[in-house]
Amino acid sequence: MLTSLRQAWARRRLRNPEYDFLFDPPPPDEAVCFDCETTGLDRRADSIVQIAAVRIKGRRVLTSQRLNLMVRPPAGMTAGVIKVHHLRQQDVADGLEPLEAMDRFLRFVGSRPLVGYYLEFDVAMVNRLIRPWLGIGLPQQQIEVSSLYYDYRVAGRDAVYTGNIDLRLSVIMDDLGLPRLKAHDAFNDAVMTAMAYVKLKAG
Repeated sequence: MLTSLRQAWARRRLRNPEYDFLFDPPPPDEAVCFDCETTGLDRRADSIVQIAAVRIKGRRVLTSQRLNLMVRPPAGMTAGVIKVHHLRQQDVADGLEPLEAMDRFLRFVGSRPLVGYYLEFDVAMVNRLIRPWLGIGLPQQQIEVSSLYYDYRVAGRDAVYTGNIDLRLSVIMDDLGLPRLKAHDAFNDAVMTAMAYVKLKAG
C-alpha cells in the first residue's frame, strides 16, 4: 500500500507525460537488475560513467535483453577512476550525454521492479540526474539483493545464526554456488546480482 501511495504521489509530480509509462502495471514476474560505475562514491559530486541493466523473467536472467551504456562524465576521468574501473578518458569520450543515457535506461526498465546490490547508491546517482529533469526519482519497486541474502542466512538456512554476515557480492556468489565475473564492470555486476536474485528468490 505504501508503495502504491508513493507512486501515486510521484505520478502527480511527473513533469513530462511522455514518461507516464513508468507507472504502468509491470509485466508479470519480470524485473530489471542494474548497476552503475561512477567516478567516486560521493552522491553529490561524482558522476556515472557506465550504466548497465539486464531483464529477469521468472527464474531466467535474459542476458539477450540488456542495456550497457558508457556515459560521458562532465569532469573527465581521474587516475583513481581508471585504476578501479579500467575505463580511460578515450573509453568514455564517445559515451552518451547523461540525460540521453537516462532516457534509454528509463525506456528499458519501464515499470519493472528494480533489483540491485547496494541499490540505494545507484538509485541516488540516477535520481540526481532525473529529478531536475522529470520532477521525480525512480518510482519503481526496489529490491535489495544483500537484504535478501541476509534474510536467507538468518531466517532461512541459519535460523539460529547470531554472528556477523559478510555481505560482499563475491562472498554471496561463492556461498550460492554461482560463477563470479570480472568485477568493476557495470554489466558483469548486474548479471551477477541478477543471478543471485534468481537463486535467492527460488529459495
